[in-house]
Amino acid sequence: MEPKKNPQLDLKRNSKLYFSIGMTFILLLAYMALEWKSYDTQQDWDHAGLKIDKELIEEAPITIQKMELPKPKIQTPPEIKIADDEEKIEESVIEAEDTNQDTEIVDVEDIEVADDDIPDVVPFITIENAPVFPGCENEPDEKAKKACFQEMMLKHINKTIRYPELAQEMGLQGRVSVVFTVQKDGSIGDVKLRGPHESLEKEAGRIISKLPKMTPGKQRGTPVKVPYAIPITFKLN
Repeated sequence: MEPKKNPQLDLKRNSKLYFSIGMTFILLLAYMALEWKSYDTQQDWDHAGLKIDKELIEEAPITIQKMELPKPKIQTPPEIKIADDEEKIEESVIEAEDTNQDTEIVDVEDIEVADDDIPDVVPFITIENAPVFPGCENEPDEKAKKACFQEMMLKHINKTIRYPELAQEMGLQGRVSVVFTVQKDGSIGDVKLRGPHESLEKEAGRIISKLPKMTPGKQRGTPVKVPYAIPITFKLN
């Protein structure tokens, strides 16, 4: 059966192509309209009473200054004295002191030996024989004795401490740094206190005054003074 119309004369044959071309052209015109910018060719800055000078660069005036250089100081050369050639100089004669058979030999007992230079004060950390707290005499070595010393100090503080009433009423608390010295006879002296309040310092001093007499520290077998530092903390519950 033959078609009634000629396919080449059908108007709907390329309708999709024409529609696409038309939409593209319309979108292009819309984009150009949205992006179009116009500028005012005449700028009137004086309508609000504002006047701006064309040149705002301030030129500094040129000044000429005279610089005076300090005059050099003329120093006179030192006076040189020439010694007379006739002055006689006595030369020292060095004589040889070689030993011979007639030289006497000194006995060993007659030779004086200088005493060891042992300091009067030795820190607790570096001392050879640390002070011994009562109850630490049976420790096996020096390291154990030092550890026992510190442990007994803490026990003494916890047992003796009494919180001052004035400090409790004022709400005072803090740490008091205490430094004392174990003297050569084992007594306690040279107590130094530093804390946040006088009442706390007095209590720390009272605790240190209750320490028992100790075995003094020794350096090379000689009793010496040994300073020791420990903090005492006061804290309200």
